Amino acid sequence: MSEQTPRLELVSRIVTAYVSGNAVAASALDGLLRDVDRALAGLAQQTTVEISKPSPAEVRASIRPDGLVSFEDGRIYKALRRHLTTRGLTPEAYRAKWGLPVDYPLVSADYSARRSKISHAISRRREASGRLAAE
Repeated sequence: MSEQTPRLELVSRIVTAYVSGNAVAASALDGLLRDVDRALAGLAQQTTVEISKPSPAEVRASIRPDGLVSFEDGRIYKALRRHLTTRGLTPEAYRAKWGLPVDYPLVSADYSARRSKISHAISRRREASGRLAAE
């Protein structure tokens, strides 16, 4: 099986899918097949895309009190861990991919403070209920 066979199969699948949902004149099929083939050939020749690392100013700007800006999709998250997991990244891999420092936070300051207050309130309630049970 040559290298051409998988590409020709892809071309036929793409064109078949396109033609099944769009009206295409029979005379235009030849051009459509060539265009799709050229596009796939161009993709095969491209090398891997180099990800530009954020500047130190962009890294600082991504750390906000209310959330962290993800370099993966540009959205703001209170905590990055779940977002990274859905993209198949560990925190270490994310930091390495984007050239972030080892101490780059994964949780926003506001969210961390709020969770800390909740944790302290729960432990105070447990201590108080333990004192009542001991009396």
